[in-house]
Amino acid sequence: MTFFLWMLVLGSILLILGLASAYVRLLPLSTSAIYLLFGLLIGPVGFGLWEQDVLTVGPWLEHLVEATVLISLFLSGLRLRLPFRAPEWRPAWLLAGPVLIATIIGLAVFLYFALGLSPGLALLLAAILSPTDPVLANLIQVNDAADTDPMRFALTGEAGLNDGIAFPFVMAGLLLLGFGDLSSVPLEDAATWLLRYVVWAIPAGLLFGFWFGRIVGQLGIHLRARHTDMAVSPNTFLALAVIALSYAATESIGAWGFLGTFAAGLGMRHAEVGASGEVPAEVSTPGAEDREPSHGQAIIEFGNDKELHPQIAASALMVDILAFGNLLERALEVLLVTLLGALLYAHWRWEAVIVAFGLFLVVRPAAVLLLIHAPQIPTPQRLLIGWFGIRGVGSLFYLCFVLNQGAVELDRHLLSDLVLSVVAMSILIHGVTVQPLLKYFHE
Repeated sequence: MTFFLWMLVLGSILLILGLASAYVRLLPLSTSAIYLLFGLLIGPVGFGLWEQDVLTVGPWLEHLVEATVLISLFLSGLRLRLPFRAPEWRPAWLLAGPVLIATIIGLAVFLYFALGLSPGLALLLAAILSPTDPVLANLIQVNDAADTDPMRFALTGEAGLNDGIAFPFVMAGLLLLGFGDLSSVPLEDAATWLLRYVVWAIPAGLLFGFWFGRIVGQLGIHLRARHTDMAVSPNTFLALAVIALSYAATESIGAWGFLGTFAAGLGMRHAEVGASGEVPAEVSTPGAEDREPSHGQAIIEFGNDKELHPQIAASALMVDILAFGNLLERALEVLLVTLLGALLYAHWRWEAVIVAFGLFLVVRPAAVLLLIHAPQIPTPQRLLIGWFGIRGVGSLFYLCFVLNQGAVELDRHLLSDLVLSVVAMSILIHGVTVQPLLKYFHE
């Protein structure tokens, strides 16, 4: 498929969605499900404009998906404004930690017995599919900084954290593939895995990313509030710089870049909190709602009261970054989910129905119900959290990463078929049910 055809395809779907957005909202489907169906239409089952498989496009697809996940993780961190001592954080940490680990282990055991996969492949597939997605779960995540709904906050925090926390288990799956079974793994290699990928990489990524984002955010707010004669605020450049540098720097010290980028978003948000106080600056600063943030650079009127200048600068920072970031995130979502739909025909495998059944209806809900006990999240909400484990772009990245590692004992076709099929089912099934369930819940 040529660049010209890609422009034709993406331009068509964006035009349809742009002109018919009011009607699209009435459909019992998420926009991601529509992108997926459009991708099927341009693939072999439809017009035949796309005939490649993921094994062919994996090298460049990995970096495209990686960039999309990084942007989404940063925005997820930026949306979480509550202090770490707030009780809403506890379910998020439980979902990203104990629930994720229980889901990976439970799904690996299920795959070992249900499909007869080797221990290494079962663990690898479980680690790829268990993290929830920060890109496609926008309907069930927090809407803005003032949204403190416990369920939405927990799901947003989980999606931001678990993409990085799942990485050690992906590496463990690759390690297990190389030795065949757990008993054959040398103690030295197991200890290296634990120290390098868990004990160091997880906390180092979170701490470095948070303080990097906070320091840069404080510096940006301070300089902008001090130099009020600047008419244009290049806040989007600052956001892109933080995303790129937090990821690169975190990876360079052997920590998880995904966690570093998510934590950088948290750090920048905490810099805004320090400048504007407990009330979100985006909605508290005079004139913040009247600015035009869609172009990423906005005209800022500071006024004569210098005490308000840090709040106004913080407001500009948040409004500009979120407006530009949301636009960029949605555009990349259209591209990647459409591509997934085009790939699906070549990778569909019926065994994925068994995997989806075990993950969506057994392992994930059981882990949530057993491990999440928070007074602010009653049982009906826990059931929704157990169901809303949407898989998507994060799983695509892990798949491309593994395929590009060159593992000798890996059945690439089976792994890619199962991952792509389960992700597609998640987009369709969760996309159909998310709006009715949320409507029923809020009623």
